[in-house]
Amino acid sequence: MEVNNPKYNNQGIHVISTIFTIDKGVTKVLLIKRKNNPYKDYWALVGGALYNDELLIDGMKREIKEKIGIDNIYVEQFGLFDKIDRSLLKRMIAVGYIGIVDKDKLEILKDTLKTSDSDWYPIDMIPTLAYDHNIILNEAIDVLKKRLNETDLLSNLYPNGFTMPEIQKIYESILDVKFDRRNFRKKLLSLDIIEETNKVEKFDGNKPAKIYKFKDNKKKNVL
Repeated sequence: MEVNNPKYNNQGIHVISTIFTIDKGVTKVLLIKRKNNPYKDYWALVGGALYNDELLIDGMKREIKEKIGIDNIYVEQFGLFDKIDRSLLKRMIAVGYIGIVDKDKLEILKDTLKTSDSDWYPIDMIPTLAYDHNIILNEAIDVLKKRLNETDLLSNLYPNGFTMPEIQKIYESILDVKFDRRNFRKKLLSLDIIEETNKVEKFDGNKPAKIYKFKDNKKKNVL
């Protein structure tokens, strides 16, 4: 490494989070509206520049706290974005994170030092976003679909368990497909990623349904 080589200069790192939710059967992502240039008044994914004295995940947690006021969202890394001109200011590598939450349990800030608004957008109604955030979001959606059968993400959405109709709605919303109720149950059980809890709960006012939970062992099967 040649320390004085100018090609090492003027670079940075963005930490960008795609935070999803399911709202009445519709998959949505959280967007923020920027107050400052570049891309003033553009909607964007939650994130910003990493400080040179913090780890990636710590920078992501800080950005989530600063931009939407939440400090307990679980996110995991899913990709890197290294297009040379993705930032107008200087070379910025983006590290993408993904998470899924219950929006009704969160109080999202609308106005912060660097944002003027925040809102949940259906993933099929996304405006033109700042930087390359449309590209990052599209890849995150693909990753979300592929990770449906890994317990990390969905177990955070249902930490206390779920009924089969509830989890079927999640799969149908994210994958944009419809499943036969009996076939869905049979297939999901065959993946060996969930188990019964010996509890029951009413779903949408119907007769009591069994409560399931994700197993601790993580599978990577496809429904």
